[in-house]
Amino acid sequence: MTGICEGRVVIVTGGGRGIGREHCLEFAHQGAKVVVNDLGGEVDGSGSSTGPAGEVVDLIRSSGGEAVANGDDVSSWEGAQKLINTAVETFGGLDVLVNNAGILRDRMLVNMTEEEWDAVIKVHLKGMFAPCRWAATYWRERTKAGETNDARIINTSSTSGIFGNPGQTNYGAAKAGIASATWIMAQELGRYGVTCNAIAPGALTRMTENLGMGNRPEPKPGEFDAASPANVAPLVVWLGSPESKDITGRTFLVMGGTISVAEGWRRGPTAQQDDRWDPAKLGSVVPDLVAQAQPITTMRG
Repeated sequence: MTGICEGRVVIVTGGGRGIGREHCLEFAHQGAKVVVNDLGGEVDGSGSSTGPAGEVVDLIRSSGGEAVANGDDVSSWEGAQKLINTAVETFGGLDVLVNNAGILRDRMLVNMTEEEWDAVIKVHLKGMFAPCRWAATYWRERTKAGETNDARIINTSSTSGIFGNPGQTNYGAAKAGIASATWIMAQELGRYGVTCNAIAPGALTRMTENLGMGNRPEPKPGEFDAASPANVAPLVVWLGSPESKDITGRTFLVMGGTISVAEGWRRGPTAQQDDRWDPAKLGSVVPDLVAQAQPITTMRG
């Protein structure tokens, strides 16, 4: 296979199903060697199986590509290190890390348990941080040895994190953290030849079928399926290619045939005086600032 990622070594976490599966297939189609990481668990994170990752590997190999399955837990410090080592030991290096693994434990705040909070934060936030930490160490050591990198980190955020969605305090907090961490990592890792970007994808998968996405009408034969997870992969693969070397620190919204650049926190209307504010005077100041500010963007626009 030849394409824009010819010869690049790519890790995709959560690569056995849904959006991650499509990432793996498209990377392979574009010439990459792929490490398909997946525990094979349920949507809520319970259980495990090597089946999904192995099936994706078989598909890639049957098409003439190169791939290997990995079942390490990316939210484990040791598991994340083993994952990075799998790429280096199997294919001789690492060029792209796509952090896609995730679970859901949706609950309104007043009913959410400590375990539901901890589980989602661990898989999404630590499951992004730990692989990034070990990948960054690998790329830094290459730089210290006089070698160069043309590497990529692509993290998976969500509109639930950057816009907010009731019932997903845990998931949204993790996804907002991922978007912020992406920008910070972009600033830290540029010196090592690494770019860091994030996506907030929209697609019909196991994780979204119960959140309203499953109510979408089935596309007619031959009609473009805007909800297909395959629509997310082209942007991710391009971000993983050498062509994207000048793009870093960005979060992209992608669904169907639509790609947008998310515009994050920025300083808006400002009031200033050369003294400490008197709380009694802020009643006329703060409402005026809010009135001048852009409306808050939500999941519905």
